[in-house]
Amino acid sequence: MKRVPVQSSNLKNVGFDKREKVLEIGFSSGRVYQYTGVSAQRHKALMAAPSKGKYHWKNIRNNLPFVRVK
Repeated sequence: MKRVPVQSSNLKNVGFDKREKVLEIGFSSGRVYQYTGVSAQRHKALMAAPSKGKYHWKNIRNNLPFVRVK
């Protein structure tokens, strides 16, 4: 999945597959996680958030199924 760089101290890049509803986040640590069941609206909110790390922490991290892919 293609990821785009984001301005964040914790998140490095973000990718989204609208059809499959999969959000992929690359972190500054080098780890990569995929979250499933993500709406386009939630992805849009993440990308528009002033603090993407805080948005991830509050709205994605513990609220959606995920797998570590790297």
